[in-house]
Amino acid sequence: MPKQYACCCIPPDRKRSMKSSRLRTAGAVLLLSTTFLLGACGSGTDDDQERAGGDAAAFPVTIDSALGEAEILEAPKRVITLGQGSAETSIALGNIPVGMEEYAWGADPETGYLPWVHDAVTEAGGELPELVGSGEELDTKKILSLDPDVILAPWSGLTQEQFDQLNAIAPTVAYPDKAWSVNWDEQIEIIGKALGQSEAADALIDDLEDQLAAAAEEHPEYADYTFSYVYTTPDTLGVFLPDEQRVAVVRALGLQVDPAVDDMEEVEGTDSAIIGYENADQLDDSDLIFTFYSDEAQKKQALANKLYAQIPAIQNDAVVASDENSFVTASSMINPLTLPYALERYVPMIDEAIAKVAK
Repeated sequence: MPKQYACCCIPPDRKRSMKSSRLRTAGAVLLLSTTFLLGACGSGTDDDQERAGGDAAAFPVTIDSALGEAEILEAPKRVITLGQGSAETSIALGNIPVGMEEYAWGADPETGYLPWVHDAVTEAGGELPELVGSGEELDTKKILSLDPDVILAPWSGLTQEQFDQLNAIAPTVAYPDKAWSVNWDEQIEIIGKALGQSEAADALIDDLEDQLAAAAEEHPEYADYTFSYVYTTPDTLGVFLPDEQRVAVVRALGLQVDPAVDDMEEVEGTDSAIIGYENADQLDDSDLIFTFYSDEAQKKQALANKLYAQIPAIQNDAVVASDENSFVTASSMINPLTLPYALERYVPMIDEAIAKVAK
């Protein structure tokens, strides 16, 4: 399990309904292409940065967080993103960060970057962000050297000490309530506000909802199946709760969370429950099991546990699982770059698993 595991446990309280009447996937491509043309080289020269700036009338703006205020006086040109998802949204809004937190677990080993970040930046002709460490190993000296105008970390695990250090360097936007707990659409809204691009951010949110709704409409049969999304360790079995972000993706595609999950007790701050292998039979009525494995060795280790292997969906191999770390990462969050990457891979996996459901 990756070091950043906890960051994937976010409850997106879905404030917005899925709008099946507006299928604007093509619109997203146009929006992103237009944005890139206007400001894709946001990490380059001052002229490039000027094109990436937001609406000057939106500033000054103050954004509150659980750790303190960020007072942004003018449209940021040099952005650093920490945690997850903020780099992708900033890129989609036309401002390629000058620096971003490293996420080695899901990154391409050859480039060191998450593949959708690398592809979006290089296709836009931009300069890849500098990597500034991660978690407790953030390189504040490097962050200082990058001379940021704003530091975006609404979905992160920043400590108060880290926030205070960073906020002394540049206005730092942390999470509104708890670490790793911002809703996906709220994260995009916060970043849009910080960059002076609230309208464009709203358009991105609408489009993400439309992409999910379009996929659900193409697969009405998904509504006939229940699922549980689990994770395994050598010692225990956990289940992600219905509003956890990766579960929200699957729900948005039309599948139904196994009602048994509703009664499971959350481990505070994780949006998941630990039920243990001794209670694996609580998942007996799940048509499908969704999960992930760090590698083939972890998969073998999980399946060697007889209690886990006896779950009916596991026995039938009605399982949607991957040990491709980049896909696991992409399917764990909802933002303008990860969702298209994940959906095109997800649907065939789901179809294959449904074909194995014992009805």
